[in-house]
Amino acid sequence: MNPLLNEPALVVENTIRTLVIADIHLGIEWDLYNSGISIPSQVEKRKMRILSYIKKVRPDVIVLLGDIKHNVPRTSWQEKKEVPEFLKTLASFAHVDIVPGNHDGDIEYLIPENVTVRDMRGFVLDNAGYFHGHTWPSRELLSVPCVAMSHNHPTIRFTDTLGHALSEPVWIRTHFIEKAMREHYGELDWINPEVIIMPAFNELCGGIPFNESMHEELLGPVFSNHAIELERARAFLLDGTDLGTIGSLRRLRITRARKL
Repeated sequence: MNPLLNEPALVVENTIRTLVIADIHLGIEWDLYNSGISIPSQVEKRKMRILSYIKKVRPDVIVLLGDIKHNVPRTSWQEKKEVPEFLKTLASFAHVDIVPGNHDGDIEYLIPENVTVRDMRGFVLDNAGYFHGHTWPSRELLSVPCVAMSHNHPTIRFTDTLGHALSEPVWIRTHFIEKAMREHYGELDWINPEVIIMPAFNELCGGIPFNESMHEELLGPVFSNHAIELERARAFLLDGTDLGTIGSLRRLRITRARKL
C-alpha cells in the first residue's frame, strides 16, 4: 500500500491495481449552509481531482472507503443530484467498490451501474483489507497482511509559543493489538496485519489531532476497545515526511499550547 505523493489517496498493487479514497463527504456544503456558512458546491473540483488520480494510476478498481455522502440521517437534494453523477463518472473508468461509512445511509438508492456496495464491516480484495472504521472489521480482514481504514480524519496539530495552532492531515501506520482482537473475535489465526489509517479526501471535514487524543477520544470500536496500537503508531505527512510515533510527538511537547 503506497500513498500518492501529496495527495490523500492510496494505491494498492498486487495482481491488480487499486485506487483507494476515503471520506469524500459529498454534500457537506448543504450542511454548512444550514449552519450559516455559504460555500458553493465543490463536486466538480473534487471530481477533477480524482480524475487526475485515475489518469496517473490507471486503476483496475476504485475503492471508496466510506462516507461518500455527508448528510445523516436524511439525504439532501444536493446529494441526490451529485452522488449518482459523481459515481457514474468514476465507474466509467474502473469498477467502483464502496464500503459504506456512518454517513452513507440509503446510499444504495444512489448507485449507478458498475458500482458495488460492500458490507459495512469491510471486504478483502487482492490480498488487502478495507473497512471504514465505525464498526469492527470483518474477521476475514485479519487474515491479510495489510488493512486500510478511515473514519477518524487523522491530523497532527502543531502549536507555536503564541498559541497559534496548525493541523496537517497525516497517514497513520500501526497495528491491531492481538490481545484485544482475540477478546472480541475468539480464536484467530493471527498474522498481525499492518493498519493504514487514511486522511480525509475532503478538506472541509476537519480532522482529529492524533497527537492530542487518547483511545477513548478517537472514533470507532477498535479505538474505544483499545484494539489498535496508538502510542507506537507512526504519522506521515502527505509529502511523505516521517513525523515519528504518536508517543514521541506527545513527548516533544511542540504540539501543545503553551502558557505565556
